[in-house]
Amino acid sequence: MSRFFRGGDDSSTDSSSEEEEVYTSEEEEEKKVQAEDESSSEEESDEEESDEESSSDEEEGAKKKGASRFLQSDDEESEEEEDEQSDDEATTKVKSAKDKRFDELESTISQIQNGQKINDWSLIATEFDKLNRQVVKLQDGSKAPKSYIKAIADLEDYMNETLAKQKVTPKKMNATNARGLNAVKQRIRKNNKDYQTQIDAYRKDSDAFMESDDDVAAPKVVSKVRFEAPVVSAEQQEEDDKGFSTVDSRGKVVQYTPESILKHLRAIIESRGKKNTDRLEQIKVMETLNKVVPITPYQKIRVLQTLISARFDLGAGGAAQMPLDQWKAAERDLASLLEILEKEKDHVVVEGAEEWDDDDHLPTIPEGEKYLKVPGSVVSLIERLDDELTRSLQAIDPHTSEYIDRLTDEGSLYNTIFRGLLYYEHLRKDASLEVPQESLNRIIQRRLDHVYYKPAQVVKILEENAWKQVSAEADSEITPRSQSGDAGKLINILSNYLFENSEGIIRARAMLCQIYFLALHDEYYKSRDLMLTSHLQETIANFDIATQILYNRTLVQVGLCAFRKGLVYDAQNTLQEICGSGRQKELLAQGVMIQRYSQVTPEQERLEKQRQLPFHMHINLELLECVYLTCSMLLEIPLLAQTGSSPDVKKRIISKTYRRMLEYHERQIFTGPPENTRDHVMQASKALAAGEWKKATDFIHSIKIWDLMPNTEDIKTMLAKQIQEEGLRTYLFTYAPFYDTLAIATLSSMFELDSRKVSAVVSKMISHEELAAALDQVTETVIFRKGVELSRLQSLALTLSDKASSLIETNERTLEQKTQGSANAFSRKDNRGGGQRGGGQRGGRGGARTGGNPQRQAGGTQFTGGALGNAVRG
Repeated sequence: MSRFFRGGDDSSTDSSSEEEEVYTSEEEEEKKVQAEDESSSEEESDEEESDEESSSDEEEGAKKKGASRFLQSDDEESEEEEDEQSDDEATTKVKSAKDKRFDELESTISQIQNGQKINDWSLIATEFDKLNRQVVKLQDGSKAPKSYIKAIADLEDYMNETLAKQKVTPKKMNATNARGLNAVKQRIRKNNKDYQTQIDAYRKDSDAFMESDDDVAAPKVVSKVRFEAPVVSAEQQEEDDKGFSTVDSRGKVVQYTPESILKHLRAIIESRGKKNTDRLEQIKVMETLNKVVPITPYQKIRVLQTLISARFDLGAGGAAQMPLDQWKAAERDLASLLEILEKEKDHVVVEGAEEWDDDDHLPTIPEGEKYLKVPGSVVSLIERLDDELTRSLQAIDPHTSEYIDRLTDEGSLYNTIFRGLLYYEHLRKDASLEVPQESLNRIIQRRLDHVYYKPAQVVKILEENAWKQVSAEADSEITPRSQSGDAGKLINILSNYLFENSEGIIRARAMLCQIYFLALHDEYYKSRDLMLTSHLQETIANFDIATQILYNRTLVQVGLCAFRKGLVYDAQNTLQEICGSGRQKELLAQGVMIQRYSQVTPEQERLEKQRQLPFHMHINLELLECVYLTCSMLLEIPLLAQTGSSPDVKKRIISKTYRRMLEYHERQIFTGPPENTRDHVMQASKALAAGEWKKATDFIHSIKIWDLMPNTEDIKTMLAKQIQEEGLRTYLFTYAPFYDTLAIATLSSMFELDSRKVSAVVSKMISHEELAAALDQVTETVIFRKGVELSRLQSLALTLSDKASSLIETNERTLEQKTQGSANAFSRKDNRGGGQRGGGQRGGRGGARTGGNPQRQAGGTQFTGGALGNAVRG
């Protein structure tokens, strides 16, 4: 039990009083020791005061006896609470947000001043950025804090002094300090321009500026800041860089000399593809190496090759495209490379050449050889440049001016391809270089890919500009300068060369490009014959997807060419495969179709987007649909009329897509005026089926998409003639049962056709056995044969009979498959069943069946074919 809670007897009182005396004597001794320490040392005064306070408290507590020593009265508690409240009131001080920001600003300025004292430019650069961020919040529309103006003015003066000292001091800064100084140098000049008036006022009289109340208006601060890279001219950059040296990651100064070029290139090549590699920094290093003087042609070629490849690395990845400035720089570097190779005939870039490993010495031309071979591939660089342009065009919105501006780069790219072709022709002249034929084929294919889909006038301009870029003495053996003006000859020469000197995909693509160009320029029969003789339709499934897309585009172009020629049947038959599928966008690589229930992985979706063609290569899908539906209408409406009047004619469908649209349109209760291309064609179909050919012509001519085709008026005239002829055929099919004879003159006036044309159409229908009639040339009348056409009821009866017969045959075939031809499949075990089936022969279709037991057995065990079988037999 604790001594503080014992009973109040004498023994306990005495013992407690003795203990208290002992404690008080100890406390007095401690107090004396503390007094001695206080006189001996001044540094520990704070600790001594706290000890004195504690000792005094203990002395006061010692005066109390027992438990009362640890208890307080109400007066004492209230006094302590008042003391605590007074202490809280004395220490708590509320600051506004603006005051806190000013304190932060002053703290940052103090850090900058400390950095100036110890010449720590890394700290100054960090705090200077922080200072500029803080001052934005403190500006009150037109005022900037004076302390900020003083800080940036003093910092600029200190920076200028440091720069002046660096020019005369042989000792250089370390790398960290140099980077910090350079950063401050670039930022402070641009920053101080906005506050130049206030800075000038401060430098004129600093005391008066700091004491004045009127502040000079600061620039207006907008709420939204758009951060842009500072535009610095080359001269200003060179001036800013004076007095500075490039340092590496270890802080050592890097020297770019002609002797060290190969070593720097080796280090850059080895670091390519590694993590944490600054590609832009590598490009800057190689641009510096390219400007080193003097530099040999070999070094120049190696630097340009590595520089172009490094620029292409910026566009590596699935979704990223190469930056525009880097693409243009790569195109210039590639043009410079070709220019050097054209001048230095003894330096050649060929695949398979040996790599030069000695970076301390430059290679020389070996004895007995004429060339210094540099490993590399010019055609690979050209192909990559072409691919990057395509990726860039895919990512740009085609309905903006940016797309048009980007498309102008195709001209410079075509010039580069043309110069590359001339260079490879030059290399092929020397058999000792062993340049593969495939390299020449690849670059010719790239040239062909840029011209096959363009009109002849555009190709002519491209060729003229390309020949202007080369010297007057230069000429091509494959495509001579004299034949460059004729686009048709150019395409023919390039395609024939690839057809003779290549195989596989390149050969097939060359043929398709030639067919596309011929179809684009209305040479239908040539393009059709080439397509049929190539037999590509049989093997196209074995080629890659890009070639299959080109095949689909060529097929569509041939179909459009046939339509422009007025060959409706050929056009519809050609376009059926593409337009009938309902996947025109996907098959022509002009868009990604989202399937409702398809599960497409992100990788497949990315590959599908990469295959898309740029917008300027697209075929108008609305025009394609209009042509297809118009051709289907001109073929399907007469066929529907023929099938309805002659049930013996085997039903066939030319276009399921058109039939589906027509049935949907006929199911509509109310059809308003046509709004789009499809509505116009459906309304025209309805009018044509009713014999109103003029109304159908008006509907077709009112489609505005025809204006996109060349020779619009000629096409509309051709369509009007086609509608007149098909209207005549439809009329004859529909109303032949109601006529005995019909005059040619009547038909000619009804459809406004020449009598000879009407006679030709009728004669053709009679010869093809489409019309049961005869043509009397003496009286110029059509004499119809009666008794051939059936009534509606007879047609339905014959249809029902055919369906019933086919159903019985289907049931019998199913039964034979299940019973595997066993004769007693339906007999009872006691042989009371219905005899053998099929014991007799059928005398014909739907004839009587013989054999088996003709009497029906009790119990219904005999197979009879059901109620339908009884009805047919009855």
